Amino acid sequence: MTATGTIRTVLGDIPKEQLGFCHSHEHLFIAAGRPAQINSVLQIDDYEKTKNEVQVFHSLGGKAIVDAQPVGCGRMADWLTEVSRQTGIHIIASTGFHKQNFYVEDHWLFRWGEDHLAQIFINEIEDGMYIGADNHEPEIKIPAKAGIIKTAIEEDRPGLIAIKLLNAAAQASLETKVPIMCHTETHRQGVFVAEHFIKLGVSPENIIICHLDRILDDYSVHKQLAEYGVYLEYDTIGRYKYHTDEEEADLIVQMLDWGYGKSLLLGLDTTRARLKSYGGEIGLDHMKVNFIPFLRNRGVSESAIADMMINNPSHAFSQKTKR
Repeated sequence: MTATGTIRTVLGDIPKEQLGFCHSHEHLFIAAGRPAQINSVLQIDDYEKTKNEVQVFHSLGGKAIVDAQPVGCGRMADWLTEVSRQTGIHIIASTGFHKQNFYVEDHWLFRWGEDHLAQIFINEIEDGMYIGADNHEPEIKIPAKAGIIKTAIEEDRPGLIAIKLLNAAAQASLETKVPIMCHTETHRQGVFVAEHFIKLGVSPENIIICHLDRILDDYSVHKQLAEYGVYLEYDTIGRYKYHTDEEEADLIVQMLDWGYGKSLLLGLDTTRARLKSYGGEIGLDHMKVNFIPFLRNRGVSESAIADMMINNPSHAFSQKTKR
């Protein structure tokens, strides 16, 4: 596969060289709804507070953010568009789907077939994103387009609904050439979903596996996935309920030592409890202010940091075509 040279943001396509310093997995807005009923930190719905957070990120040299909230479960596509316009930050929005318990039982996501769902995802990438689709079928559309397909699995052996959803995402990626990002709970799920998408014809370069750094007991799986050619997205930085940033750095240093620096993407996977503007713990500045200086102190080179924060995202989030 080769990158077309363009990345689809909410304000339009940009040359991949313009993306700049990028957080590869965040949540800037999540509307009140099913996710917040499950966990109150999954409600991020104060425009000015989020705007302030993004402005701090921009003031530190941040240029781009991937928002990983997909259609139908709290995504606020219109606010993503406006905050991008007001702050100058490139925002890549997500179509696709999240964990199944983030949707009511009779949600259109479960009722519709694979081809129909794939077309919805394609429409959001090519024509514009739907709003008001949490509790209603997608009808109202805005011009801003999605630039990535978010997916999720929660079982090591996914059931029929999960497979249908994954297949629809793969179909949309093959049609539009935009990448797929997948939420996982375990390393085994990461391996499963990478192999599943590759079998369906999705290029490894168009596959991003999330949350692989939540459990740090088996580095060999990280090596295995990097060998497949997929992107490994680490976003448990500053999430101390899982582990320390020192332990996170140990993993990154090992992957760099093994020669997999071109496979890594970093983010903070922000929630209401992790955004300073909402009274949270770390804020979008944690990467720039705390973690990257810590990596430097661990001997990580500037070129390796540039790969993880600039060069790798510019390729990972670009549209790709067959050579």
